[in-house]
Amino acid sequence: MAIYKSTVNVNSDAFKTNRKDMLGLVDKLTELNARAPAISASRKDRFDARGQLLPRERLARLLDPGQPFLEVGNIAGYLQDTKKEEKSIPGSTIIAGIGFINGVRCAVVVDDSGIKAGSLTTAGGYRLGRLEDIALKQNLPFVHLVESAGGDLLNYTVGQFLDGGALFANLARLSKKGIPVLAVLHGNSTAGGAYMPGLSDTVVAVKGGGKAFLAGPPLLKAATGEIATEAELGGAEMHANISGLAEYLAEDDGEAVLMMREIVARLGWNEKCPLPRNTNFKEPLYDINEIVGIVPVDYRTPYEVREVIARIVDGSDFADFKSRYGVATVCVQAEIYGQRCAIIANNGPIDTDGATKAAQFIQLCDQADTPLIFLQNTTGYMVGKKYEQAGMIKHGSKMIQAVANADVAKITLMIGASYGAGNYGMCGRGFDPDFLFTWPNASTGVMGGEQAGTVMNIVGEARAKAKGIEIDTELAAQQKAMLAYHFDSQSSAFYTSGHCLDDGMIDPRDSRKVLGHLLATVWEGRNRKLRPNSFGIARM
Repeated sequence: MAIYKSTVNVNSDAFKTNRKDMLGLVDKLTELNARAPAISASRKDRFDARGQLLPRERLARLLDPGQPFLEVGNIAGYLQDTKKEEKSIPGSTIIAGIGFINGVRCAVVVDDSGIKAGSLTTAGGYRLGRLEDIALKQNLPFVHLVESAGGDLLNYTVGQFLDGGALFANLARLSKKGIPVLAVLHGNSTAGGAYMPGLSDTVVAVKGGGKAFLAGPPLLKAATGEIATEAELGGAEMHANISGLAEYLAEDDGEAVLMMREIVARLGWNEKCPLPRNTNFKEPLYDINEIVGIVPVDYRTPYEVREVIARIVDGSDFADFKSRYGVATVCVQAEIYGQRCAIIANNGPIDTDGATKAAQFIQLCDQADTPLIFLQNTTGYMVGKKYEQAGMIKHGSKMIQAVANADVAKITLMIGASYGAGNYGMCGRGFDPDFLFTWPNASTGVMGGEQAGTVMNIVGEARAKAKGIEIDTELAAQQKAMLAYHFDSQSSAFYTSGHCLDDGMIDPRDSRKVLGHLLATVWEGRNRKLRPNSFGIARM
């Protein structure tokens, strides 16, 4: 191992420019993260009138004070729910993340009933489903604070309805696997929302406020002509006294959350997992806040990725694997918060040597059961006669095969460019990493817009020449510009994160904390013993 010697000059013009540009993007992220909480909090008078806590107040009382809560899908829905940027609500109607309840690491979902009455939108459905997937893969208790008007009928599609069934199937799978599914019924939960407590192992219902029914009074009257009150159909007292849906009845939101904390504490969950490995560690020698000045917003501007790694890993100390071979592909072994890990990062496109180096490194890590972290910043695999003749396809394929088949935990952080097959070789979305988070400067696509426009112009010119048709240069230029815009408008991290193509967007300065949290999560998931059963816990 060797402690990295940084050469960053924090007083240079390049550092100051990078810092200004990156912090501009971070400011945008901060503003977007604040939108949903502000909209939800603006309904506080309504919650107060009903004697309820706001959704984020419920969450704050549920979680352990001072412990991390990592949101998943914080930008989901941005520019997906509406084309009007100022009206788009990142995160939608769901709050979702990984946090601690009485010392137990849990997957936590909260319906944000301050927005659209908590109805489930496309983005909200993604956040809920992704947390279920994480709970299944990482063996985390699934805790849901429920208050949902059901599906978003104003934007209904039959495909959303059919896909929504997976949300309920996953709850059954969690219970069968031996993972507790726990719910608090805070308010109205209609139709699909009612199945959330219905498919939970344990339910706490709030007296007077909590209600769950497949059909509320209006739908019931329309469907059957029957007239009944909400309390008769699905009130908390009815479910606690008559239907048996609720195991516990709470006086108010505050007591319900306290009950849930006690339920989690009594699981004995941490008894089913050994203590983590070495927790002794040294902080990095270099300030992680300097990352925003090291990394250029324009991915075409080169920089030394080891400077980033040195600000993330313990003691800025790492072993640089084959540092003189395939030099644009960086492979290191290190620790983050005392947890062993291996990092693959990019100092440019991946050449033949870089691909074979990475493939060998991945196999070694798989053999040693070392989690892999991918820091993506590459324009892809090298092209050209030299590289094609050197076997770029087969060597790139080795790397892709290694990434796809490694059984160790994989965490991907998009920190710059992610183009072409480089996205695949660096464990992009399609390769199912355990987690994939994004920096706000990241850019993703099959190729850059300018390159796409140029390629299609060359193809068009060749076709026209073959047919003996004269090229309309003005029209060709317009088509090139349109195609470039089409590609580039989808490459932004805010677009990809808003369209649910990652697990969320983070401030680059939070990278060490986020990676440490995720490494601990995947370690627990792979070392926890479960007691599965045949069908899950049935409601009795």
